[in-house]
Amino acid sequence: MPVAEAGPEAASPPDPQTLLRSREYLVLLVLAALIGVPVSAAAFGFLALVGELQPLIYTDLPKSLGFDGTPPWWPLPLLAVGGLLAGLTIQYLPGHGGHEPTAGFKAAGAPTPIELPGIFFAALATLCFAAVLGPESPLLALGGGLGAGAVRMVKRNPPEQVSAVLGAAGSFAAVSSLLGSPLLGAFLLMEASGLGGPMMALVLVPGLLAAGIGALIFVGLGNWTGLGTYSLALHDVPEATHPTAAEFVWALVIGLSAAVMGVGIRWLAVRLKTQVEQRRVPATVLMGLVVAGLAIAYAEGTDKEASDVLYSGQAALDPLLTHSAAYSVGALLLLVLCKSLAYCASLSSFRGGPIFPAMFVGAAGGILFSHLPGLSLVAGFAMGIGAMSAAMLRLPLVSVLLATLLIGSQGLTVMPLVIVAVVVSYVATARLTPPPAPEAGQEPGPRRQ
Repeated sequence: MPVAEAGPEAASPPDPQTLLRSREYLVLLVLAALIGVPVSAAAFGFLALVGELQPLIYTDLPKSLGFDGTPPWWPLPLLAVGGLLAGLTIQYLPGHGGHEPTAGFKAAGAPTPIELPGIFFAALATLCFAAVLGPESPLLALGGGLGAGAVRMVKRNPPEQVSAVLGAAGSFAAVSSLLGSPLLGAFLLMEASGLGGPMMALVLVPGLLAAGIGALIFVGLGNWTGLGTYSLALHDVPEATHPTAAEFVWALVIGLSAAVMGVGIRWLAVRLKTQVEQRRVPATVLMGLVVAGLAIAYAEGTDKEASDVLYSGQAALDPLLTHSAAYSVGALLLLVLCKSLAYCASLSSFRGGPIFPAMFVGAAGGILFSHLPGLSLVAGFAMGIGAMSAAMLRLPLVSVLLATLLIGSQGLTVMPLVIVAVVVSYVATARLTPPPAPEAGQEPGPRRQ
């Protein structure tokens, strides 16, 4: 792919249409397609490994030790070991375990090959030992690193622009099916990376091609192994009713509530992070014990499963909606509180993605609001997901799509409500978030009125 030369002769940037018609760009598309196959297979293998280890550690191991099922105190040693492994990996392996999750979801550059083992092991310690974070950020980093590494294997010193585009294609392939649709994964990466302008298509097209091939690989491997595709999905979604005036008022309430909660979670997580960084290994173990204690408190207080609070919430969204009638108002209140605090503790110390816990907290909050007059279950569920995703991710378009595509054909019915809730949450979050502290030597900006 031709790169513009610096200097006085480069009076204008290269024409995107000229680049699109070039032979080099066709070669780039072929490379993106080829990279999509092994990267998506590796991503599938990673998710399959996590999917096998989670029940092995949480359910099978206690039984093999002679317990009749999982004892109520089991999350304590589980999260202590997970915190120890994650803390050691982040402290001593190159790359500090990958993306630091209190900053939200960001599509940064591809990690170097030496950083990939640390990202892999920190993610395993987080996901398999029940911390409240998801797999999307590790998959993004691993996919980008594998994609860029594959280019360097073919050519010793590839152009930086080619490495960046093919690293992005690897990220597209890795998350292609995780959110239920390769298109949604593409929107996520596009909005998170801030792609725009006439050059956007040049990066987006190879990524879309890799994502489409990745989705096919996920489906094929899922059918061949019988493990499924590990995609976010709901079954038997209740029929949504047409929006009412009362539900538009509820959209304002849910959007504001999600903004307040999201800002509070991030504020506390950032402050805990500063303490964790001072003594990484023991503090990460302590945060793991905090998550375990919250899960135990919820289980003892509601007679529900501690796993409602543990893990990312990706697999728990479907049963939460299906069995929502079995959750009392008190149980939902305790679930939102304990899951939010466990999410906060995990953000401060472990390594993983922030998307699925935000969706679960928002879904539980939306179901809680639906117990009040004037709000239907599906509308509350979808608005809660969208508003909380906007508060934690600060990606409004993706937040709308996450909430509406997830519930299938019912999503079109509630989409106007979700849009209002997301916009209110996004703007309120921006207003409530304190401005960043000025760097040394810079004058502080004007205060907001």
